[in-house]
Amino acid sequence: MILNQFRPDLHVSARVACCLLLLAARCARAGEITGPTAQVAQPERGVELDEIVVQPAEPKFVAPTRRDRIGRIWAPVLIDGKGPYRLVLDTGANRSAVTERTAQSLGTPTSTETPALVTGFTGSAMVPTISVSSIDIGAFALGPANLPVLADVFGGAEGVLSLSELRNERMFADFVHDRLEIAPSRRERAPKGFAVVPLHMAGGLPMAEILVGGVPTKAIIDTGAQSSVGNLALRRALARQTPRKAAREDIIGVTLETQSGDSLPSPDIQLGHLTIRGMRVVFGDMYLFEHWNLTHEPTLAIGMDLLGSFDVMIIDYARREMQLQLRPRTSPP
Repeated sequence: MILNQFRPDLHVSARVACCLLLLAARCARAGEITGPTAQVAQPERGVELDEIVVQPAEPKFVAPTRRDRIGRIWAPVLIDGKGPYRLVLDTGANRSAVTERTAQSLGTPTSTETPALVTGFTGSAMVPTISVSSIDIGAFALGPANLPVLADVFGGAEGVLSLSELRNERMFADFVHDRLEIAPSRRERAPKGFAVVPLHMAGGLPMAEILVGGVPTKAIIDTGAQSSVGNLALRRALARQTPRKAAREDIIGVTLETQSGDSLPSPDIQLGHLTIRGMRVVFGDMYLFEHWNLTHEPTLAIGMDLLGSFDVMIIDYARREMQLQLRPRTSPP
């Protein structure tokens, strides 16, 4: 999801951090996701996650989180000191937003005088907003802001949390232990055993250059998406014909508009030094590719069907890279 951009200041709120950590309770973990397999050249076996140390004086958010049934990350967030609200962590959004029910619970009247243009995968719409003083992600505080108010399209979550304003921070998502950490980047190299994918930022959205079946492809890292979606230019470059019994998949955007695509097996995907096999990609003429002016060059929005198959995902905004730890293979009995 991409929304019209705003630029709140980033500041420290230690009091809110303590409050959030007391309020954030671990929820029952969703079922294990069956995802594609990934292989890296000359993998190192038996490598454990290196400890990542942050000085206590620095702003840091560490809290239990939860993944929904499609693997998206839910983060506990305080809005105007209320909550915590469960917001979907969405690296594919450049603005945070809340649902109608969340807006009602905040007791803040919606405004049609300052509407927001919301653009999702399937369409765009003008929606009302609410004015809030703060959006607290632990020790990190965003705001004040006008938050778009959306219909409940987040699978039970209470809104969407964008990290597009991060510049010198580091997001650490541990999918095994349901742990989310946001802390200042020390510009550290990836821990041993991690694969590195260089990124560049386009309007606050992390993007990478990858290969799909040997075809150079732009990749959007989108933790808010359930499925990985390719545009028609990528499909043509791969010469993917529609089988007689191709599975059709509906994509429902934040505007509640629906577009369909063909879910097809993908050839090998080269993501940095990783080779991803066993992926399925939904190919379609999605509205968002037109909005991004990415209809003529092969483009793939990488969703949680792939990202959730890793143990750990790190986005270091200062280093402009994504660091991925592979899920160890289990030996057959």
